[in-house]
Amino acid sequence: MNRVQRLLNGYGFILPSLVFTLVLGVYPILWALRYMFYDYKGYGTPVYVGLDNFERLMRDGLFWESVVNTFVYAGGKLVITIPLALLLAVILNRRIRGRHALRAIIFMPTIISSAVMAVVFFIVFNSYNGILNQLLLKYGLIGQAIEWLGPDYAMLTIVLIAAWGAIGNYMLLFLAGLQSIPDDIYESASLDGANPIQQFRYITVPMLGPVLQMIVMLAIINSLKGYESIMVLTEGGPFGKTNVMFLYVYRLLFPVSTGSVIEQQIGYGSAVGFASAVIVGAITVLYFYLSRKLNDIH
Repeated sequence: MNRVQRLLNGYGFILPSLVFTLVLGVYPILWALRYMFYDYKGYGTPVYVGLDNFERLMRDGLFWESVVNTFVYAGGKLVITIPLALLLAVILNRRIRGRHALRAIIFMPTIISSAVMAVVFFIVFNSYNGILNQLLLKYGLIGQAIEWLGPDYAMLTIVLIAAWGAIGNYMLLFLAGLQSIPDDIYESASLDGANPIQQFRYITVPMLGPVLQMIVMLAIINSLKGYESIMVLTEGGPFGKTNVMFLYVYRLLFPVSTGSVIEQQIGYGSAVGFASAVIVGAITVLYFYLSRKLNDIH
């Protein structure tokens, strides 16, 4: 087989994936970038408006409220998910009975659809006949039903649900990092009198540095762009308390009758989507910059 045939065979293998990427990935992005500069509501002729959509964006209180909600949601999810995933990885990295089954159980939520998971938790956290309120009332732990998806607790509830769904994935990544650390280092530290806490602080955490940076980056990106479970649980309510950036984009492009956005706005929705992607990209770049600075210091 000559070189030309090998190249043709190689390109033949990647052609289906390339076509799917262009059709389902690149083309929709280019299509949305074009309509950022148009007033287009899904019907009729698009009208070119230049930067009017971005001027509207700067004055849009709902969008900036969704930005704040996104950072609250992402920050809460990170604070819960990363430490718990690391703790579980350290525990399940030890030779304890049933550790493989426990790993599988903790990882299982990550393979469940976000929408399906949200429906199940809606049944659990329902304010009137939810399983959680029924149990708490039955054992006298609360005097009246708590509105878990109400204005006071909705954000906390969706953060806890999101953390539950993400911990298993990051736990496995931490496990992979832990298993790459040679046992000889821990044995030497034990001989020198280091206790488990000191070993964790001075050996485990520093040697997990590259893995931790990657996990935090993935967690930041996933948290900032996540909205599926929120859409099912609260639709961004109540009173916009859980409306995040990409849920707002979705409701502009695919409006629902029960939401605050009734009219389809493809042009403005494309501009909001672009701005949201820029915010996520800027946070990611800032994280890379700070991580590199910390590495240079150490």
